[in-house]
Amino acid sequence: MRASRLLSVLLLLQNRGRMTADELAAELEVSVRTVYRDLDALSGAGVPVYADRGRTGGYQLAAGYRTRLTGLTEQEAQSLSLAGLPVAAAELGLGTVLTTAQLKLHAALPGELHPRAGKIAERFHLDVPGWHRDIESLPHLPALAEAVWQSSRIMVRYRKWGSREVSRTLDPLGLILKGGSWYLAARCAGTDRTYRVSRMLELTDLGERFDRPADFDLARYWREWSEQFERRLYSRIAVVRMSPLAQDLVPFYCGTVGVRALHAATGPPDEHGWLRVDLPVEPTRAAVGELLRFGQELEVLEPEDLREQVAEAARKVVGRYG
Repeated sequence: MRASRLLSVLLLLQNRGRMTADELAAELEVSVRTVYRDLDALSGAGVPVYADRGRTGGYQLAAGYRTRLTGLTEQEAQSLSLAGLPVAAAELGLGTVLTTAQLKLHAALPGELHPRAGKIAERFHLDVPGWHRDIESLPHLPALAEAVWQSSRIMVRYRKWGSREVSRTLDPLGLILKGGSWYLAARCAGTDRTYRVSRMLELTDLGERFDRPADFDLARYWREWSEQFERRLYSRIAVVRMSPLAQDLVPFYCGTVGVRALHAATGPPDEHGWLRVDLPVEPTRAAVGELLRFGQELEVLEPEDLREQVAEAARKVVGRYG
């Protein structure tokens, strides 16, 4: 562990130039005293590191010195696939590993590419979770990721919809980050299924290895599962009229399902810009609430029972406000 940290100190000084002990401590998430010990160890090992005194001082390497110790470990190489997702890497327990891998990669770049590599992080940032969402509590995600890497069979206690708890023995096949939420693709009793990681209450590694299916393609599985889930969730069609404002609100209120329905509308808008759309909705009363979000900018035409449910809900709202 210390050897890895010493290398990180060396690479930080090589990539960034002069740094104070406080800056190094913050970057490595250790105490300033630990940084002083590490710098002494580097100096004792023959690394030409020296300190500039004064308020603007700090530690730096002798001019022209560059290390060639940039070989990536297996974990660091794996973490590079998450280089654009620092929050995801941290949730998987790869945060510090990713930082070390990025430092090694930067150190290995030719000198003329260093400025361009540094500008990328200054100008582009990827923030995956959507607005108005709390960060999920994911205490079991690092252990789950390890089970996926090692093809290790696990037992989980899981909270299903409706708050019912079940226990399942799973062969974890892959993890998916969708809209800020983590999902596990796993084989259970010979069937491939999907589990939301935040609903896992307990996880036990059974100490058994399983044979990963040779034909399992995680991207293809998730694409097919997502399409099936969407069809199950939005299994009813509401024929509606949408104002221009409602059409602008579709991406926010209905997501990609509504956007596709809007693009599939074939008839022309009327003289006021209202458009007839076949909008997929849930088969339950939840559809009423979703449609009421549009207020007076949307009218349900069919089916008749859904139109009446929306009208009745609107009458109750009017009655509530007198």
